Amino acid sequence: MTHSLVCPETVSRVSSVLNRNTRQFGKKHLFDQDEETCWNSDQGPSQWVTLEFPQLICVSQLQIQFQGGFSSRRGCLEGSQGTQALRKIVDFYPEDNNSLQTFPIPAAEVDRLKVTFEDATDFFGRVVIYHLRVLGEKV
Repeated sequence: MTHSLVCPETVSRVSSVLNRNTRQFGKKHLFDQDEETCWNSDQGPSQWVTLEFPQLICVSQLQIQFQGGFSSRRGCLEGSQGTQALRKIVDFYPEDNNSLQTFPIPAAEVDRLKVTFEDATDFFGRVVIYHLRVLGEKV
């Protein structure tokens, strides 16, 4: 059965936080399941989120809920195992809306993921995400 793979031991990093205000817009809000909180990036040409899992996982889906007007037209999911270099798993193309979007992922066994958001719909390149879920199985 597929379930969320992000756990308390998962280490996450983000490209930026709006005005460096991690209390209000920090990365922890990507995974807190709270409809009122979000990660809000600062401006820039692309934004990213990295995840380091405590064990090998097999990814099958990526779920993302953007704030409309602050999404990305193109995304790239990369992954690796151990100290290997990241390799591209799949490109995905989000819609600019507030819905929870699900992207199927070709089965990939990894313990590190990087989600890059390119071509932001916001003029300044900001991205706002309420939920980021990685679905699949532990290996």
